[in-house]
Formats: sequence, C-alpha cells, structure tokens
Amino acid sequence: MSTVQSPGSATVINAIATGCGAAFGIQLYVYAEARLKGSGIKCQAEGVEDTSLMEICARKVLDRFQLDTGVHLKTTSTLPVASGLSSSSATSNAVILATLDIIGREELVETDTLIPMEILEMGIDASLEAGVTITGALDDASASFFGGLSITNNLASKIIRRENMEGQNILIYMPHRKSPTAQSNVARMKLLAPWVKMAFQEALQGDFYKALTLNGLLYCAALRFEPIIALEALEAGAYAAGLSGTGPSFVALARGEGADQVEEVWKSYPGRVIRTDVDNQGTRVI
Repeated sequence: MSTVQSPGSATVINAIATGCGAAFGIQLYVYAEARLKGSGIKCQAEGVEDTSLMEICARKVLDRFQLDTGVHLKTTSTLPVASGLSSSSATSNAVILATLDIIGREELVETDTLIPMEILEMGIDASLEAGVTITGALDDASASFFGGLSITNNLASKIIRRENMEGQNILIYMPHRKSPTAQSNVARMKLLAPWVKMAFQEALQGDFYKALTLNGLLYCAALRFEPIIALEALEAGAYAAGLSGTGPSFVALARGEGADQVEEVWKSYPGRVIRTDVDNQGTRVI
C-alpha cells in the first residue's frame, strides 16, 4: 500500500479573472491510499459521492505507462470540499502520486522518470476533464504539490515564482455552505480583470498580504459574498484577510493576540473557524 498526504491551499490571487494566480499551501490535507488489486479502478472517498476525479487521475497514470492493472484508491481528508481551499487540486495530487508510488514499488515501471511538471499537468488535465476547475488551477495545484507560495501564469502553464513562507497563524472562516468553482459566474469575475491585475502586481513585488486582501475584496463583490467578514478580521488585527478561491471560505493571517481576536470575531458568524499554519512541504509519500 502507498499513502500520500497532499495539502490544500489558500488564495492570494484568484486566476479566473486574468489567468494569473497565486496561492500558498496550508496544513489541511487530503490523504490517498493506493493498492494494486484485481482489475479496474475502484475509488472510495470519505464524505464524497462523486469519485470521478479520482478515477480520471488514476487512469491518466496507468495510460501514461500503458498499464492494465487493478488499482484500489481511498481518500480521507481534513480539508473541506467545495470551500475555496483547493480540495480538488489536493485530491488530484494525492491520487496521482499514490498511484505512481504503488506501481513504482511493485516495479511495474520506473515512475521516477517523471518530472514534477508532468505530474502536475496530469492532475490539471484530470481536473479540467472532471469539470472541477475553470483555469486548470496551476496556482492551487503547484502550491499543493510543492508547498509554500506559488505564483503562476495558468494560461501559459508556467510557474513564475515559488518560495517557502514563514510559519504564521492562518485563520479560516467557513460558512455553512459550499461553493463549487465550476458553478461560479465567470463573466462577472472577468469584469474584475484590471483591478485583479493590480493585486497580482503587488504579489509579484512581494507584498502578498496586500495582494490577498485586495483580491479577496474584489472577488467578494463579484461573487456576492459579504466583504464585512474580511474587514472585521482586519479591524480585529489581521494583516491580511479575504475570500479564498471562489468561496465560501475566508482566510486571514494574524500574529499573536491578533489571531485570537480574529477568531473571536469570526466565531460570531454562523459556521466554523479553523486555525492552521503554512505548509512548506507539499505533497509527499508518508
């Protein structure tokens, strides 16, 4: 059996408006277990009925090496689905790496010949085929795969910059609702392009916190989420706060007592608050 841990990510710049994005890994995970058994691809996902993304990911690995073998896959997660925290990218990365690892361990093929970008592209192609992403989500996928901060041009399939982030208090507010990316209003988000480009420039220049806040407030307007949630976090002491992905989750970064104050404010809203940290390790076999 092979077991892989893959982190979710929080948004700095949502790529839907312009095709360029940025995200960073967080310590909420999808775990994938893979076994070679019988024939066909069989998938089980804790709390998820639709396993088509898992099946497509495994099939792409087997097709890549022209293998006809049975694979059983199971995922569990501390990462909520349809929350704006890259659960689809984390699932793709976890399932693909687990499948690669198990066929490599069983010496069916030499899987270490694949470079990281090939693995990422498999997951992106699978996510597009499954209809769970709009841009291909290279920003989310690379932040999940490598850990740390990733700035990307999704349209050109290019990682512009990657770097580790310092450990810090990350607070996530999750309302009692889901918001699948593929069901979002793309036309309305693209209206934001000139201003999202400004936020992206801030990220390129190293001010990730200003970029995250500006991006989050812009997408709140487009997707009809309440910007007051982010503003109250800033008022309580966060140095960055905004909508993550296409929502519904909000993310805030804070230090010391500021983190406690943000948590207290967000607990007044219906839903739940999660405290976590940056993940700089990325997707890995455990």
